[in-house]
Amino acid sequence: MTSPRQVEQCYLDIGKALAQIGGSFDDIANLTAYVVDWTLDKMPTLGEGIARASAQLGIAAAPPATLLGVAALDIPAHLIEVTATAILD
Repeated sequence: MTSPRQVEQCYLDIGKALAQIGGSFDDIANLTAYVVDWTLDKMPTLGEGIARASAQLGIAAAPPATLLGVAALDIPAHLIEVTATAILD
C-alpha cells in the first residue's frame, strides 16, 4: 500500500528541485504519478500525502494530471513515483 509519507516525499522532492532552478509549482505543466498496484481505494492516501506536502511547502499542489498503475518500480520499497514537467522562462 502506498503510504502518505512516500507521496509527501515525492512532492517535497519536486518542490526542492524546482526551487534549485528558480521555479515553483506554478511552473509545472504536467504531473504524472506511477503507483504500484493502483486501485481507487488508494485515492485518500494519495490525497493525504499531497495535502501534507502542500502544507509544508505553503502551496496548493494539484494532484497528478496523469495517474498510472504499474506492477513495480525500480526499488521494491518504492510504491509511488511522481514526475513533473515544468516550463520556466
